[in-house]
Amino acid sequence: MTANDFDFISPDYPAIFQQRVDRLARIRENKSCLPSLFAYYKDHPSQFINDWGCTFDPRNVERGLPAVIPFMLFPRQAEFVDWVLAKWKGQENGLAEKTRDMGLSWLSVAIGCTLCLFNEGIVIGFGSRKEEYVDRIGSPKSLFWKARMFVNLLPPEFKRGWDATKDAPHMRINFPATGASIAGEAGDGIGRGDRASIYFVDESAFLERPQLVEASLSQTTNCRIDISTPNGMANPFAVKRHSGEIDVFTFHWRDDPRKDDEWYAKQVEKLDDVTVSQEIDINYQASVEGVIIPSEWVQSAIDAHIKLGFEITGERLGALDVADEGKDLNAFLSSHGVLIENVEAWSGKGSDIYKTTEKAFSLCDENNLDAFKYDADGLGSGCRGDAREINLKRSENGQSEKEVVQFRGSASVADPGDEMVNGRTNKDFFLNAKAQGWWSLRIRFQKVHRMLKEGKIYPADELISISSAMPKKNLLRLINELSQPTYKKNEGTGKMQVNKQPDGTMSPNCSDTVMIRYAPEQTKKVNTLDVWDWP
Repeated sequence: MTANDFDFISPDYPAIFQQRVDRLARIRENKSCLPSLFAYYKDHPSQFINDWGCTFDPRNVERGLPAVIPFMLFPRQAEFVDWVLAKWKGQENGLAEKTRDMGLSWLSVAIGCTLCLFNEGIVIGFGSRKEEYVDRIGSPKSLFWKARMFVNLLPPEFKRGWDATKDAPHMRINFPATGASIAGEAGDGIGRGDRASIYFVDESAFLERPQLVEASLSQTTNCRIDISTPNGMANPFAVKRHSGEIDVFTFHWRDDPRKDDEWYAKQVEKLDDVTVSQEIDINYQASVEGVIIPSEWVQSAIDAHIKLGFEITGERLGALDVADEGKDLNAFLSSHGVLIENVEAWSGKGSDIYKTTEKAFSLCDENNLDAFKYDADGLGSGCRGDAREINLKRSENGQSEKEVVQFRGSASVADPGDEMVNGRTNKDFFLNAKAQGWWSLRIRFQKVHRMLKEGKIYPADELISISSAMPKKNLLRLINELSQPTYKKNEGTGKMQVNKQPDGTMSPNCSDTVMIRYAPEQTKKVNTLDVWDWP
């Protein structure tokens, strides 16, 4: 049985242990295969963890399951192992953001132990904000307790002479067969010890004096892996996460086959809103005031058309947000009526507006879209002429033309005399069309959330749904970005204005395409929600 075949909801652990017993018996009948196995596991650490690793979860006992269980990696965990290996070999840093309780501490120590078992002379560093989180004898929450447990539960053939009584002193684990070691540090002392091949910084966003760690680790390793749940924006972990300068690996609860919408609903029920948003939804803006679309509303909108049972009808339309050639990204949305089918982003580096517009036309063809809207402010202003030229070429080549519609966020509001907020006309409430577009989007998400949580009834064309069938990385990017923009009153006029990039964040290009796509048009009435008063 492979990890892909394993039932994580109703696990059959005895079958896995029996497989291992049978496999070990074959190895012991032919011990000459061990050198080849060692060589294979050196390059395939995720396979070693799946074949022989164990983990420990005392919560299993209440479910009638053993506390010690085989370490069966679900697909995203296996991807993380390969990602760390690539970062190490490429001498690159990486950052892993995560939902709480994703088993990443266990996975990190399993990676460290596996690499030390089969690679000569490497040193793996582990650091956390307190020493008790790194190594405290008898404490299962400490990283080194997990590491000792992982090695101790291996068959003797794979311990390779390791002896818990001699090779695992405080804050250190040695591997005699390879001369490799794992070293631990805590607090301000992180990075001040051994040079390390790989250095894992656990719960990096919660370090008390992170600037000291930044300075010391810069000289300690060529491969630093920061791992954490978010802790707001005012820390180096968040700044790096949103800088666009480091590769980010996201461990979202939707990547865990043991978790589903029912699990999420229980977290919402027992935890406060900020904790859910920050530690479950991986929202860095959880404690920030004035978030336009709370993350819980975004979660409600995922597959809302399925949850609420309404039919998807309407035009097939795209939306394009144009980037420059720097860190910013181009983004394109594909939609069918109120359903967001997909949204993807790509770098504008080495490209130009014409090529970006060409790609938008190609994506329209691929996704059977009749037209697309584009951001006509700033860089996007050039799309109009490029689109005209591209349509001319398409006509000459016998291809259908695509309608291209501009959206200008800086323009005046739609339906200026109407009210989206009680007692305030649109022209008096919103600073510009961009502010109105984001508020209109907020209303769509809130209506979905209220239908699911409060049993309210609204017309389907006033809602919004996000397809979970889109590629996972696109879905997670969109989920994260939708809760990034904030709002406040303009100091001069008191009108509502949008801040898409709170301090330390990158432009939310993917969510911008959603706003552009569903922004009110001058000829259409705007969604109204009778509860909205100006905060």
